[in-house]
Amino acid sequence: MIIYSSRVGPDGFLAAMEPMTARGRTVVPAREGRALRLSAGQRVSIVDLEGGQVGDVFAFAADDVTEHLSASHTRAATNRLFPAVGQQFVTDRRRPILTLVSDTSPGWHDMLIAACDPARYAALGAEGFHASCAENLRLALASLGLAVPVTPQPVNVFMRIPVDGQELRWLPAASRPGDAVTFQAAMDCVLVVSACPQDLVGINGGRPTPLAVDLLPDLN
Repeated sequence: MIIYSSRVGPDGFLAAMEPMTARGRTVVPAREGRALRLSAGQRVSIVDLEGGQVGDVFAFAADDVTEHLSASHTRAATNRLFPAVGQQFVTDRRRPILTLVSDTSPGWHDMLIAACDPARYAALGAEGFHASCAENLRLALASLGLAVPVTPQPVNVFMRIPVDGQELRWLPAASRPGDAVTFQAAMDCVLVVSACPQDLVGINGGRPTPLAVDLLPDLN
């Protein structure tokens, strides 16, 4: 199994992609993404290394990436706005793709907010190139020779967006250094994790930091 790094240079163009054998931990640098293939039953932990960092998590069926983890279909299946341990995430074809098997964080994980993208940063006043989770997704999938026509809404681990009546509040992530969420693949899938580059809204405390992806040993 191989993990690929999606790196963007200071000029905004894709830099070299270096594959790494997926053994143990792979660091996802701040503002970057990683893509990896998971077999059904395999477990993976996403770890907030320094605390207070949001991670956008995408998942796609391995044999057809037009089928993807869908937050809206998952909300309908679970009757919850936000995920809980034991919950399965389903695809846009209503098939289980991931299960949240453990969580050592305070439990804030968002399923309402779209991935940040160039248009979002332009609206926030950013000038020139700004890394985004949508671009990290594109580059990470490209490293595996894959592409999708649209950016699905991710599961935003560690992202704290409470609903206050009919309004959303954008609060800094409450995760602590070393906090982790662990998923188990319910089908063969492609997982993409982006260490969210958002620094214009306070979800990352104004300073994006790294995440890590830990591939865990089989339970057998």
